[in-house]
Amino acid sequence: MSRFALFLALPLLFSIGCGAESGDDEADPLAGIQIISDDLSDIPLRGASAEQVARFKDGDRLFDFVFRERDGLGPLYIRASCAGCHEGAARGPGAVQKMVLVEADGVTPAPDQAALPYGNTMRPYGVGGATILARPEGTLTLKLSQRLGPPVFGRGYMEAVDDAEIERVAAEQAARGDAVRGRINRVVFHSKKNADEAFHAFAEGDENLIGRFGFKARVATLDDFTADAYQGDMGITSPLRPHELPNPDGLTDDAKPGEDVDLDTVNAVADYMRLLEIPRRAPADARGEALFAEADCAACHVPSLRTRADYPIAQLADIDAPVYTDFLLHDLGPDLADGLADESASSTAWRTAPLIGMRHSTSYLHDGRARTIEQAILLHDGPGSEAADSVAAFRALTREDREALIDFVRSL
Repeated sequence: MSRFALFLALPLLFSIGCGAESGDDEADPLAGIQIISDDLSDIPLRGASAEQVARFKDGDRLFDFVFRERDGLGPLYIRASCAGCHEGAARGPGAVQKMVLVEADGVTPAPDQAALPYGNTMRPYGVGGATILARPEGTLTLKLSQRLGPPVFGRGYMEAVDDAEIERVAAEQAARGDAVRGRINRVVFHSKKNADEAFHAFAEGDENLIGRFGFKARVATLDDFTADAYQGDMGITSPLRPHELPNPDGLTDDAKPGEDVDLDTVNAVADYMRLLEIPRRAPADARGEALFAEADCAACHVPSLRTRADYPIAQLADIDAPVYTDFLLHDLGPDLADGLADESASSTAWRTAPLIGMRHSTSYLHDGRARTIEQAILLHDGPGSEAADSVAAFRALTREDREALIDFVRSL
């Protein structure tokens, strides 16, 4: 039996902190929990069972765990914990610095990347015997960029969305008469096969999977996402990603021989994200919601998609998941290009960002360049951007209507 096969809606067994409003017990699945804030974010699914809460807490602890050299950190790394890039399950503070050799246009990746033998990611810290950091040296025509750690709220909802729903939306967009032409990033499974097949049975090298995680939708599942981040961001190896990444010192291991974490650690962190609730949303303002649809924002930021009936977490199975994304790649033009390709995603292509927990963010877009939601909307208006018509519609609104649309987005 799967570890998530039994789901009894038992009371939560831990305290989050502040009292629910009186008379709201039946409508509020979190009623009876002591709450310290009405702006909860890093909490398990509402109505979670005792088993789910225990699993959530295990994964949350591991998500926050700060690795040391003796734990297998490195040899090269970016941050020493998952929370270093997703503090409180939200955005940042950590960021991944990227580099790529580009053509004269500053956008197109150069076909020869041999001058970057250790890849496109800067890993600025070293331990476990590393003495040479993998940074660019010499005179190179490099495009530098950063990717700010995204929130991980509601990722179980995202993983649960049925492939057929994503394919349906892609087909609908292909039939549109405007510039919106989202496409699926068909990706390869790069991890070893997970012995726990509760969520999938993919094996290393499996192709044509629907990417849904990462700014360019290059990862299909949350366990692969977790193992990839452990290896790529922290130098932490696991049964899913057992090898240290190439480094200038030629080290094949670190201060901890063999695999640094076990399979249950990877799966526990993945399950933490699967069980992480979408932060509570205020009732939508009808006018702001209507303006969001009229400006065609909802064409890509699709308000909800149906989930698989057989998804192993019962609360997320066969529901309308309010994710506000289509999971598709859209060309946003050279102004937002980073020069990098991820699987089939080009330099100018980005997956529609899921509008989840927006009020917990203080910067927007992949690199945080937008400091307000309005700036983020307007920066979609570069040459060649599929979103140009929507931005034009936004610009045509009165200031009052713009604010109503922005307030709606902020409420998500």
